[in-house]
Amino acid sequence: MAQETPLYRTAYNPLLIQPDRSLPDEIAVIGAGTIGPDIGYYLKSAMPDCRLFLIDVVDDALKRAEKRITGYTEKAVAKKKMKPEKAAAVSQNIVYTTDYGAIKNCKLVIEAATESIPLKQKIFDTIENIVAEDTIITSNTSSIPADRLFSSMKRPQRTTVTHFFAPAWRSLPVEVISWEGGSDEVLDYLFWFFAKTGKAPIITDNAICFVLDRIFDNWCNEAAFLLNSATAAEIDKVAEEFVFAGPFFVLNMANGNPIIIETNSLQMEEGPHYKPAPILASVDRWLTSRPGSQVTVEADIKSTVRDRLLGILFSQSFDIIDRGIGTREDVNFGCQVALGFRQGALDLMRDMGVEEVERIMKKFQQERPGFPAPQQAIAAYQDFNRHILVDDLKEVKIITIRRPQAMNALNDDVTDEILAVLKKYTDDPAVKGFVITGYGTAAFCAGADIGKFPSMLGDPEASAQYARDCANVQIFIDQMEKPVVAAVNGLALGGGLEVAIRCHSMVALENATLQFPEISLGILPGIGGCVVPYRRWPQGAAVFHEMICLAKPLKAKDAAEIGMVTRLAKDYPDLIRTAIEEVERLQGNIPRIAEGKIEIPDLSVPDEPRAGGLKLSPEAVSIAAKTIQQAAGSENLTQALEIGYRGFGEIACTDAAKEGISAFLERRKPEFKK
Repeated sequence: MAQETPLYRTAYNPLLIQPDRSLPDEIAVIGAGTIGPDIGYYLKSAMPDCRLFLIDVVDDALKRAEKRITGYTEKAVAKKKMKPEKAAAVSQNIVYTTDYGAIKNCKLVIEAATESIPLKQKIFDTIENIVAEDTIITSNTSSIPADRLFSSMKRPQRTTVTHFFAPAWRSLPVEVISWEGGSDEVLDYLFWFFAKTGKAPIITDNAICFVLDRIFDNWCNEAAFLLNSATAAEIDKVAEEFVFAGPFFVLNMANGNPIIIETNSLQMEEGPHYKPAPILASVDRWLTSRPGSQVTVEADIKSTVRDRLLGILFSQSFDIIDRGIGTREDVNFGCQVALGFRQGALDLMRDMGVEEVERIMKKFQQERPGFPAPQQAIAAYQDFNRHILVDDLKEVKIITIRRPQAMNALNDDVTDEILAVLKKYTDDPAVKGFVITGYGTAAFCAGADIGKFPSMLGDPEASAQYARDCANVQIFIDQMEKPVVAAVNGLALGGGLEVAIRCHSMVALENATLQFPEISLGILPGIGGCVVPYRRWPQGAAVFHEMICLAKPLKAKDAAEIGMVTRLAKDYPDLIRTAIEEVERLQGNIPRIAEGKIEIPDLSVPDEPRAGGLKLSPEAVSIAAKTIQQAAGSENLTQALEIGYRGFGEIACTDAAKEGISAFLERRKPEFKK
């Protein structure tokens, strides 16, 4: 279907939307079966003070739902992921009832009943006769287009599909469906609402199975068709190259065979090639192994399975993009955060190369005629940003790092994409400047992925060069004539803070936190962190000593007192508004990092340095202190930055760095010996 109206009407970053409605104080979920209680738990975890109504026609289902939600809160407290007082608030003020009349004051109602159009329509008719005219009503269906559910309603404009992924309380994505009967206001509100409450919503067109189920269901269905060539255990093992758990293991977990039959039967409206594999109807559980188990697969079987699985993955991805069902960005993002793929489908294509993708698709079309083929040159599908969103507000480019699954951590792709946007528009007279921020409400950027660094431990030159290579964005910002402002919307750690401090101004939410935690890993901030703060805000030098050498966090309010943060904001809209005002204020008046030698307070290394309860490495702290002092004494900024890179190379050769990085990768507390 041609996409005449853009999927994203107002913004790509949902928190840039400022809806007329606020968060609801009363909300209802209809259906206490498989996913309804999980949706309810997510809502209460995000909005503990709201009143939740969980509706079902069966009392036993409601009792099981109450037990499940209580169990979730108890487990969260036991694992110290939730404070007892919040757990109490989450569990309280939930009404488990069979009385639909109880929801009359709810401003949002989410239906999560069985996948039956007549049943759902009956539920919607009941809801519509109870709630207010402005109440938003949505369905959690994974496959049924919105028009088939809502077209006969009195006020269809207040409806759409909001498709969650299991487990709904933890899985980040929610598909919000754009359909011709729904209003832009409701679409924007739901897009904003889910982001505000901690999800990563994506907007899709109103096609059968939308975006992500279209990929996942056909992946599983194709795996079932492959059972004439391999066992379920063999297919799962081959699939583990691409996903964390193979299709049959997932089907066992979710009792998913009936779901695949149902959704693929629905997709047969688009052609008989979508027919469900007959074996799905005759098997209860599949004989497969846990992910990571040893399973021997012969080379010819592996090749057959691998090509077919990639063929269906690529075919569905091409079709979604070509028909405008979803964007390249969301196909790639959703594969990873919703479906458990190690890489997005388009990342796989990029890494395999055009020739290999063409080979796989040619073979797949011969074996499975009828399935969609690419409608553009293969290379054309790679023209998009994988990890950033770019919006326009008041002639300012808002660059949002979208990696919520990694708290917006940097990797090479992220920095390359930011740099490319800065370069593209730096000479554009229609662009006043740039704002860099993070996706969601938790983090601006939680540092940098470890990436290739572990392989460089012990090699000072390679490690120093790695630091230089990672500094391309910062060096470019230093030289820009247009202002770049960091809008710090949460945690700014390590490499993320090193990006923020190189922006020409930094604004932050009042509850944001800045930190250089590198020393707790036995390393130091090597991309300007040991250099730039002292030259930009010399009055905070004593604070920076503790941040770099002892990993001491700095609250945004305290950062404002030393001038590091220019202005504070109370919420995300205020943050972006403030950042844009900073861009306008800095027109023709870009502040530059100081050259020449600078004076800093004495820096002494404690005999037993600590970061909170963690005993640090005196050797690593000494190298960090030496790097700071030598950089301060440099004649110019370029030399000072080089000292920082070389300090990073030196510390990479210590036992502390080896232990710190190993502990991080092994998810344990480091034990530094010296």
